[in-house]
Amino acid sequence: MKCPIDGAELVMTDRSGVEIDYCPQCRGVWLDRGELDKIIERSDVAPPPPPPADRGRDEYREDRRRDDRYDDRYDDRSYKKKKRSSLLSELFDF
Repeated sequence: MKCPIDGAELVMTDRSGVEIDYCPQCRGVWLDRGELDKIIERSDVAPPPPPPADRGRDEYREDRRRDDRYDDRYDDRSYKKKKRSSLLSELFDF
């Protein structure tokens, strides 16, 4: 069979049980009767997996609480780091 665009000889290949004719020069693809229906049927059989869930900050905190290596006393928001003392604060008792 000849390519309707450039007249080159079409090459037939089997992809997942569907015979596809394609032109090696222009890369055009032609399907025989019923082949498009087969492709559609096979694509409907396996739906794509759902996208991964977006994990928020709250879930991250919950995961950290479950971790045995994590110390809960540092989870309190009122916990603050000790302010570094400076030379001026020592001299003037700030």
